[in-house]
Amino acid sequence: MSRHSFPAIVGFLLLVAAAFAAAVFASPEPKDVTIDNFSFTAQTITVPAGTEVRWTNHDDIPHTVVSDDKTFKSKVLDTDQSFSYAFDKPGTYKYFCSIHPKMTGTVVVQ
Repeated sequence: MSRHSFPAIVGFLLLVAAAFAAAVFASPEPKDVTIDNFSFTAQTITVPAGTEVRWTNHDDIPHTVVSDDKTFKSKVLDTDQSFSYAFDKPGTYKYFCSIHPKMTGTVVVQ
């Protein structure tokens, strides 16, 4: 190996290390929950810590997304409006629609 190729090899290794770090430390893909026909679909989801969950209302009437422990609370969502929350801590988060309390769901964060 010549002395001139050493900087090129070091540069290449730095690029590989940066790409690896970006992949390892990248945020998980957002997870979608649909609100339709007076229900949350999927009713229970499991996600890794750091995941953003997005609820989108596809019903013709308004709904909310409120956690039982008040960790998160959406405004009233009209048709096609969304609410997102990033789950940073592991745990089980139960939620409901405050307008229609029989609508319930759960996010399990690992």
